[in-house]
Amino acid sequence: MVVANGHLVILGTTASGKSSLAFALAQLRPNVELVSMDSMALYCHMNIGTATPTTEEQAAVPHHLIDLVPPTEEFTVSEFQSAAQQAIADIETRGKRAVLVGGTGLHVRSVVDDLDIPGQFPETRAELETESDTGVLYQRLLTLDPLAAGRMEPSNRRRVLRALEVTVGAGRPFSAFGPGIDAYPPTPFTQIGLRLSRELVDRRIAERYQKQLDEGFLEEVAAVMTLGPSRTAKRALGYRQLAAHLDGLCTLEDAVAEAVRDTCRFARRQERWFRRDPRIEWLDVQESSQEVLEKVLLRFDELANH
Repeated sequence: MVVANGHLVILGTTASGKSSLAFALAQLRPNVELVSMDSMALYCHMNIGTATPTTEEQAAVPHHLIDLVPPTEEFTVSEFQSAAQQAIADIETRGKRAVLVGGTGLHVRSVVDDLDIPGQFPETRAELETESDTGVLYQRLLTLDPLAAGRMEPSNRRRVLRALEVTVGAGRPFSAFGPGIDAYPPTPFTQIGLRLSRELVDRRIAERYQKQLDEGFLEEVAAVMTLGPSRTAKRALGYRQLAAHLDGLCTLEDAVAEAVRDTCRFARRQERWFRRDPRIEWLDVQESSQEVLEKVLLRFDELANH
């Protein structure tokens, strides 16, 4: 595991302004390099929809884990963890400090807690996915690994499938892979969270979609779908809905409305995920994340003196 030397994590829901805050911090502290904790910004050709930092921003401040692989490839949490740890180690060799900027909860935890992440078992997963009833899959998990089953909602198909895939494929309970995401042990990383009202987050999500459309999001979706995105890349917010419009299944207005609704729901899930972590230091944002810049700078400088 990388031993953090004054490294900071800035996290929050989508559209919370964490990226702009981290960029502003890095401009004021030249010894900073940014590490994206976004599971979708690592895909090339998906820059508009994933709100990837601009080429100008990347030229002004070193960024890591952006545009790593084409959208046709899968990129697992384990691969992400390894790439992030290598990036942080490289930053340390240059005598710099890393600021991790994240919204994908599991990816953040994989680095912050050096999680023991199970491998992939595609054949087992393919067999499990033939069962359309998530309740049946959950009952099977309950029998094979009741501890893991008790840690998730029976209706969360993605989590149930993953736990079963590992339990069956590895021949070892999913819950046996370390304490998992329900434990919050001491960590060398300092985490700061941005807390916005749900109304503000919802408004910013809607505004961002309009801005992305103006920047060419629809054309980007068309190009990505032509390539044939991987299972992991398909999860990127907004792409599925706009692809449905391009396929003639709905109007653009309806596609955007659905994307906004789904993204707002995703933000709620992010909020619940982060809220469970008692180690996060929360800062309230009324309108713009720049309001808390001075507080974050002060905390960042404190870490350097320990």
